[in-house]
Amino acid sequence: MSTSARLLFALALGAFVTSPAWARKDDPATELAKLTEGRVAGKPQRCINLPSVTDTRVIDKTTVVYRIGNINYVNQVKSGASALDDDEIAVTHTSGSQLCELDTVKMVDRYGGGLRGFAILGPFVPYKAAPAKP
Repeated sequence: MSTSARLLFALALGAFVTSPAWARKDDPATELAKLTEGRVAGKPQRCINLPSVTDTRVIDKTTVVYRIGNINYVNQVKSGASALDDDEIAVTHTSGSQLCELDTVKMVDRYGGGLRGFAILGPFVPYKAAPAKP
């Protein structure tokens, strides 16, 4: 193999190994700490307005975080945490526009579409940016 071919192979291999799909994930506690860093927990809420949710993050085996505006609503599920996997798609089923405690989140295989499990939501704890210090 020529020098230029070896160089191209090394570059291609480096790009493959360092791609986001192969990047090391943080452990769940570290991931949650990053999402709540610099924020203050508020009073737990029973429901949030689902159409206002702009981002949903599943933290493996522990938590679902919903973002509305600049507030992160952290939900430690009541049951089924083992089904939570950030590589799967979270599908929520509600009876209205509110996502509430005891609603379910089904985890669906991203590639095959099969049901992987479900979790029952707990209360939603809002984390707002800490007030600026004078």
